[in-house]
Amino acid sequence: MEEKPKPIFKEISLPIYFIEENGQVTAHTPVLDLATCGKDFDEAKNRFAEIVVIFFEELFKMGTTEEVLEECGWKKVDKKPFKWEPPRIIGQLTEDFKVPRPV
Repeated sequence: MEEKPKPIFKEISLPIYFIEENGQVTAHTPVLDLATCGKDFDEAKNRFAEIVVIFFEELFKMGTTEEVLEECGWKKVDKKPFKWEPPRIIGQLTEDFKVPRPV
C-alpha cells in the first residue's frame, strides 16, 4: 500500500473577526468563510486555530486545496506548492442605517 505524503506546515496570516452574541463569541475569517464559536474570546480563538488546521488538512487529504482557495478568492502568486495570497480586506465600517420596523 502506497503511503500518502504528509502535509508540510506553513504559517499563514488570516484576518479574524470576533463577535459576541447570546453569551457566545464567534470567530470568523471572511477569506476562507470559516467560523467557529466558544463561550469566551479565548475559547473561540483556540477553537478557530484548531479549525483552520483541520480545514487545511482536509483540503490536503481530498486534493482540493487549489480549487477551494480559488473559490474563496485566493490568488496563486508563484509555482511553489503554497505561494497563495488571500483576498485583501480593504476596510471595515460600522455605519448607521434607517430601516423600516414593525409598528
